[in-house]
Amino acid sequence: MANLRDTLTYEPHELKFGTSGLRGLVTDMTDLECYINTVGFLRFEAESGELKPGGVVYLAGDLRDSTPRISRAVATAVADEGYKVVNCGLIPTPAVSLWGFAHGKPSIMVTGSHIPADRNGIKFVRAHDEVLKEHEAGIKAAVADVRARLYGEKAAESKFGADGMLKEAVELPGAKDDAAENYRKRYLDVFAGRLKGKKLVFYQHSAVGRDLLVKLFEDLGATVVPMGRSDVFVPIDSENVRPEDEAYFAKVAAEHPDMFAMVSTDGDSDRPFVIDETGEFHRGDMLGAVVAKWLGADAASYPVSASDATDTYLTDNGIAWEHTRIGSPYVIAGMKKAMAAGKQRVVSWEVNGGFLTEGGFEIDGKMLGALPTRDAFLPILVALLAAADAGQKVSERFAALPQRFTQAGLINDFPTEVSAALVRKFTRDDELTRGELEGYFTRELGFGQVSSINTLDGVRMYFSNGDIAHLRPSGNAPQLRIYSVAGSQKRADDIVAAAIAEPDGIFRRMERALKVEAEASAA
Repeated sequence: MANLRDTLTYEPHELKFGTSGLRGLVTDMTDLECYINTVGFLRFEAESGELKPGGVVYLAGDLRDSTPRISRAVATAVADEGYKVVNCGLIPTPAVSLWGFAHGKPSIMVTGSHIPADRNGIKFVRAHDEVLKEHEAGIKAAVADVRARLYGEKAAESKFGADGMLKEAVELPGAKDDAAENYRKRYLDVFAGRLKGKKLVFYQHSAVGRDLLVKLFEDLGATVVPMGRSDVFVPIDSENVRPEDEAYFAKVAAEHPDMFAMVSTDGDSDRPFVIDETGEFHRGDMLGAVVAKWLGADAASYPVSASDATDTYLTDNGIAWEHTRIGSPYVIAGMKKAMAAGKQRVVSWEVNGGFLTEGGFEIDGKMLGALPTRDAFLPILVALLAAADAGQKVSERFAALPQRFTQAGLINDFPTEVSAALVRKFTRDDELTRGELEGYFTRELGFGQVSSINTLDGVRMYFSNGDIAHLRPSGNAPQLRIYSVAGSQKRADDIVAAAIAEPDGIFRRMERALKVEAEASAA
């Protein structure tokens, strides 16, 4: 009798861990693949002693069309392993993570975050912290064992059909609002009334926190105008703010000249958008610096892709800092390192703006506890309070920071193997490598000489004229990203535009040159 693997009518694509969990095309996220990975994670948690027999697992999801089906596959896996599924509903990722941390239980968030609707993902969160790099090998080994067992089952006896879908999935239990309410109380208890008299525009689009966060801002005293609600998923990305996004922000600012700020989040509401009263979006690296100072942090960790103005600002304000690789596992490791060194109020953030905390922060005599996972609400709120407390407009608060300017962008349909080859090619910081890079980042495009190269994560080039260009492959999609830093916004924008231009921008020329080299080597 044939086994399940031999009867599958499609070629399975194994999901891969990125910096924020599993991501993939919805067509590749079959019930079988989601089930395999969920069971593997649960077995790792059980073997680690963080999940007891019959224990509870919290589950939540975002607003993508594919989320309910994937959630049922995850819930089926949890039930089959003998655990109880508690459905926390459609809520922000930090809300379900916080609830899990508070109760010492694992949580699972079905979300693709900011990526397009034809993709989705699953974020596994351990009982007391996120999945870090040190955990990935154990989880992958557990997943491989589960895969081998399920693939080897007799097809007729399997829970899955030849299409990789469950023959019968469990129904999700009714959603409970405890996790959402706990998240709301976290901020309401500490910041009650702090936004009184402030008018905010909230861009709702398809963010899962669009109602919860509007209500929370109102509870804190703000007058909130919800706008742009969408029934179709909108893949808005705080690391890739598009011209059409900027045009929308400017339009809203013109229509609401009395607004204090416009705010929003990405799809799973763990990445913030802060747009000042003029319609200008403020990127996460400098947003994080503002929040760190206002909170009175004594140490911070953040990715090497952040603006060098962040380093200057923190140094000037007596906050110790460390660069990390890009991704929450790395900034969390940086926080843990700082705490172990005796720091008490430790923060981290990503260039996407997601903000994390360790230790406790006293605010007006009340304690804000740790939340060591990406959160969008805290950085939005603190940015507004930092301006309000200083009697400034939001634009003025950011104008007071060191004036370096940043931009980010990406190119799609850039094969992951090509991205990896480019990073390997330019890992050496020597005269030959610098010269080759100068053949792409040319004087004609406004660049100076390459003065140094940092390969902590991707290839970050420092130029003699003060420009910085940083190329880095996406961890979970066929994309190549570019981060820029320059002395003016126009120059930062121009660097990104030159890199991602189609069909003859820097990245495409690099791709073609690499192909020619590969063909020559094979000849």
